[in-house]
Formats: sequence, C-alpha cells, structure tokens
Amino acid sequence: MRKVTYSMGVSLDGYIVGPDGGFDWTDPDEEVFRLALDELRGVGVHLMGRRLYETMLYWETAEQDQSLDETEREWTALWKPLPKVVFSSTLGEVRGNARLATGTVAEEIARLRAEPGEGEGEIAIGGATLAAAVAAAGLIDEYRPRVHPVLLGGGIPYFPRHERREDLELLEARTLTSRVVHLRYRVVR
Repeated sequence: MRKVTYSMGVSLDGYIVGPDGGFDWTDPDEEVFRLALDELRGVGVHLMGRRLYETMLYWETAEQDQSLDETEREWTALWKPLPKVVFSSTLGEVRGNARLATGTVAEEIARLRAEPGEGEGEIAIGGATLAAAVAAAGLIDEYRPRVHPVLLGGGIPYFPRHERREDLELLEARTLTSRVVHLRYRVVR
C-alpha cells in the first residue's frame, strides 16, 4: 500500500511559519534542497492546500528562469509533471498537472491507494492544515520534519493538535551542515 508522508521544514518549537506568516528561516541551502529533492523522487502524487499550491506555482514555469542552478532545474523537472491534488474551497481552477480534490482528504487517499499501479510512489502531504486533517483520520504513515535551529514563539504548528497519542519509531536522524536536523519517523500501528 502507498505510504502517506508529511515532510516540511519546522522550527525547533514546532511551527512551519511564524506568527507573522513568515517562513524565510526555511530557505534551504544546497544540502537541505538536495534532501528535499531526494524525497521528491519517491513521491507519486502530492496533496496540498491552497496556500502551498499558490506558493509552489512558481515551479510550474521555473524552467524559464535563467538564474536557476542545476539542483533547482532538477527540482523543476521532477515537480512540474508530478500529479498534484489541491484541497481548496475558494479556487475554481488549478494549473499544471494539478486537479482540485473532489472528496475529503480521506476519500482522496483511499482512491489514490486503490488506483492501478498501487505502490508507485508515496502520497506526500503538504501544508500543516491539510496534514492535521490527514493525521486526525489516522492516515499519516511517516513524519519527516526538517528541524531548523530557530524558535518562533508561535504561528502554524507542524504537528496536528488532535489530542491523540501516536507512537513513532525513529527510522533516520541526520544533522546537516546547516545545523538543520532531518528526522524520519514511522507511525507505529
């Protein structure tokens, strides 16, 4: 069965954006960007909310940007054709290889897991609000936070607040040269 993964940058105190909505502290260096690129290679479909979709729209036409380095060009080549499902109650249409979700996140995941070719790439979750809904439904298989050395004091939390215990098994822990710590946990069921 296809794994559902949730991977994002997070502050040490657990936020993906600060109280002001800023996330400039997550600007990746080469090593962090390469890690994200390596994760993207394993993704078969990416589920995201409206805000992340709008942020990531840049990558749909980024190949036209002459200032991109080799790693960014590689990201664009993988991101652009990747199927994306966008959850939004305000968007009427989406661009690129994306479609608007027609059901709940649990229904979409069940449908994606049942598709022919099952097992061809992970189902990646992007955005804390969407991840909270997926976690509340008990559908996240792996958490992959990239912990940045910063305390934000508030903002949007990485981990959902569904007041339910989840036991995790550490699969990987790696400190990068930028002092970012990459963690990979499997949900124990």
